[in-house]
Amino acid sequence: MNRRHFLRMATLAGLATAGLGATACVQRTPSAAPAGSGSAAAGAKVTVGLTYTPDIQFSPFYVAAEKGYFKDAGLDVTLRHHGASESLFGAIQAGQEDIVYAGGDEMMQARSQDVPLVNFATYYQDYPVVLVVPEDSPIQSAADLRGRSVGVPGPYGETWFGLLALLKQAGLAQTDVEVKHIGYTQQAAITTKQVDAVMGYVNNDAVRLQAAGVPVRTLPIAQADPPLVGIGLGTTDELLKTRQTELRKVHEAVVLAIADIVADPDEAVRLSAKYVPGLNVGPQKESALATLKATIPLFGEVGNYGRQNAATWEAMAAFMGEMELLAKPVPAAEAYTADLVS
Repeated sequence: MNRRHFLRMATLAGLATAGLGATACVQRTPSAAPAGSGSAAAGAKVTVGLTYTPDIQFSPFYVAAEKGYFKDAGLDVTLRHHGASESLFGAIQAGQEDIVYAGGDEMMQARSQDVPLVNFATYYQDYPVVLVVPEDSPIQSAADLRGRSVGVPGPYGETWFGLLALLKQAGLAQTDVEVKHIGYTQQAAITTKQVDAVMGYVNNDAVRLQAAGVPVRTLPIAQADPPLVGIGLGTTDELLKTRQTELRKVHEAVVLAIADIVADPDEAVRLSAKYVPGLNVGPQKESALATLKATIPLFGEVGNYGRQNAATWEAMAAFMGEMELLAKPVPAAEAYTADLVS
């Protein structure tokens, strides 16, 4: 279980709230399709694993395909969506994908389990997981969680990593709070006061709670001491050695698309509708636009899209080891590279 599964359940819950009906809840099987319209462009073939069913969160790849950025770079890119039950890194490990789009912390954890992954571009410069509390909550800082209850889907994935980081920053132990494993029921848990706070995504849960008329506030995780690395592009050790040119071109095409998304999120939603069923429906379109607008700040400053921070990776490796989130120690220098990001 991980961020993709979390977002899938939150998305379906949001669609149900918006009144889109049961047809929005059809589970999709893994799929692979050439990026862009018409026949695939001639060029180096690259398969990018999008670790979730079609969703607006993958708009950088949809926009890059629709605007011809992959083709212009001499690439024949296939965007491969995972199914809800597919292993996060199973396909790239099996050689079915060349690149995977996932969290840097998730990649580091997988590497500790002998999956030879290396992150070569980090797109979420700010970590997307936050503490979500009702607007009138007395919780004003992480330290205020002492003696209170906080809900997480379970002891796994980015919401769990985020909670551990938040507690450490506040000088709290897990025993200082009541941690409740609530599955994917954050909205219900907040509205019915089952918990005092939940861990969620600033560009998903917080957006959907507000859209449902539930006034909430968010408390971010500090970007240092300890830090966590957000979503980006990863590949295998072998492909990093043998296909560096193609990997760099994919990154450069995605950067162009991110710049377009920041400049015109409405256009990004329109272009993504070809890839995400029902995205041109009113409520879903509005939800997607709200999600994109909340995502844009996570990309960081123009010109820094995809950049790596050596100190952040080093500190995360130490933190994840301390929290026993790694099967064995992982040197940060093995888990990422800055060579492909100009």
